[in-house]
Amino acid sequence: MPLYMYQASFTARSMAEQLKDPQDPVEVIRPALEELGATIVVTGFPFGEYDVVVVYEAPDDMTAASVAMAVAAAGEVKSGKTTRLLSGQEWLESLRKRRIVTSRKRVSRPPAGHDSGTPATGSRSAGSS
Repeated sequence: MPLYMYQASFTARSMAEQLKDPQDPVEVIRPALEELGATIVVTGFPFGEYDVVVVYEAPDDMTAASVAMAVAAAGEVKSGKTTRLLSGQEWLESLRKRRIVTSRKRVSRPPAGHDSGTPATGSRSAGSS
């Protein structure tokens, strides 16, 4: 199942509520994610631009979009970002595909300085001075 990383920054109001009544915000959203068919793999609370990071599995991109919309609709985050993560196997496959594309480009591209068989005449093209 594809992996996704959701990063979010809390609103000031949400942060103030968490300071008054501390609770794990991931446990609050877990049931909604599971209802959409997503499973949380790991969570963390980084320093910096984002306040929470959730890595989860979901069946497809539409489910991941639904997760982001559900979180946004709750009004607790001021910004969020979803990133599709490749598995190690997917990464290796993408590297292999890139090599195939690169080798095909080399085979189909004429050598540098070669203009596909048209003889050079030494004349200028129309519009040049």
